[in-house]
Amino acid sequence: MIVAIDGPAGSGKSTTARAVAARLGFRYIDTGAMYRAIALGRRRSDGPASDSGFPDGLEVGVSYRDGQMRVALDGVDVSEEIRRPEIGELASRLSARPEVREKLVAEQRRLAQLFNREGVGVVLDGRDIGTVVFPEAQVKIYMVADPEVRARRRWKELTEKGERIELAAVQEEMMRRDRLDEEREHSPLRKAPDAIELDTSRFSFDEQVQFVFERVMERMSDSSV
Repeated sequence: MIVAIDGPAGSGKSTTARAVAARLGFRYIDTGAMYRAIALGRRRSDGPASDSGFPDGLEVGVSYRDGQMRVALDGVDVSEEIRRPEIGELASRLSARPEVREKLVAEQRRLAQLFNREGVGVVLDGRDIGTVVFPEAQVKIYMVADPEVRARRRWKELTEKGERIELAAVQEEMMRRDRLDEEREHSPLRKAPDAIELDTSRFSFDEQVQFVFERVMERMSDSSV
């Protein structure tokens, strides 16, 4: 089974997807982390402003440690470093480039299909999972939240990791990413016609995890009839 969770930055999709996967015993694939790794590699090679595509010779690896997905760049774990705000913005620009999307979408499909062949379900989150990467996903969730709520969540996450950044700056960067994601020519952020919308603005974390979990269980029950 494939569960696709899409939505804008800060809507809660990554933490929810991770928790749902753990509860179901599925694998979690953080597609955004893969784009962020490419952005980090691009930044290291060409400087902060470059968005010139997939860096030549760059190797992005995915592994699992204690059930958690880790991302490596040329063999070095960068799972924490890729979470910086400036990396997220560059990742949005790079994700608009067809050659970057082509490579990473192919890898995301390969990983998900590998796990499915092994009898393991997969939860993926991103911005085009249910529309482009896996339009045939059995469960599609589109998560949204008020911009202020999303910004505060991301700001709290960053400050808890020791980042010193103003809430207003986080919200500004997040809104800029929304525009980039929605307006890009290739695989823009869109709600799939058959996706279930989940507004997490007033949901607790446990409530949103339960909501997705129940939709998956309903789909699994329907499939077994």
